[in-house]
Amino acid sequence: MLLRSFGLLLVLLACRPGSNPVPDLTLPSVVVPPDPTGSTKTYTYLALGDSYTIGTSVEESARWGWQLPNLLRTKGVLVQNPDILARAGWTTTDLLGALAANPTKPRYDLVSLLIGVNNQYQGKSLEAYQSDLGTLLKTAIDKAGGVPQRVFMLSTHDWGVTPFAAGDDRARIAREIDQFNARASALCAQLCVAFIDITPISRTAYGDVLLVASDQLHFSGKMYGLWAEQAAGSVEKLLR
Repeated sequence: MLLRSFGLLLVLLACRPGSNPVPDLTLPSVVVPPDPTGSTKTYTYLALGDSYTIGTSVEESARWGWQLPNLLRTKGVLVQNPDILARAGWTTTDLLGALAANPTKPRYDLVSLLIGVNNQYQGKSLEAYQSDLGTLLKTAIDKAGGVPQRVFMLSTHDWGVTPFAAGDDRARIAREIDQFNARASALCAQLCVAFIDITPISRTAYGDVLLVASDQLHFSGKMYGLWAEQAAGSVEKLLR
């Protein structure tokens, strides 16, 4: 499997602002230290997704959604640890149902979305994914106060590189993941939402035990740190 380079693979668009399961975790907001520049502004953050948002099989602090605020704080951008609406195995349809059944705060300063791997794994159609994702992105924008520039989406990672996929058709998995990501990238472009491509980074886990969690399916904190680094520079621009 060919690995693409790490470079900044972000579609960040110059758009003007536009006008029923219980979740596993809804984390409380935390107090962050004062901004060294003198600003007291802190940003609330909602992370939507599945087990890769929860960080299954890693410590709480190793989740990419926790590592990202830590990186931003070092840049003087004070982002709180996220409220999380996610559960292992959720597809786009499951996440939509959870949003309807378990209302979060009415507004956040920043909203992230990482969803789709279970659609591919469960053999859901691209058309159903696209329809659900369009609704999810619009919901995320609404949660961000109607400002699409305060929403970002991480691409679907390639679970086919993990030991769990041994014996599966890894080339087919990669091909289908790319197809899902193409639909997601196009929708984000239409809605002026930043699309951050972490799929090439996920593929570097093939044969590297340090990038895979102990369950052999999810990724390690080291891998999630790479995702957070990929996102940090772009997310900082969204909040400036």
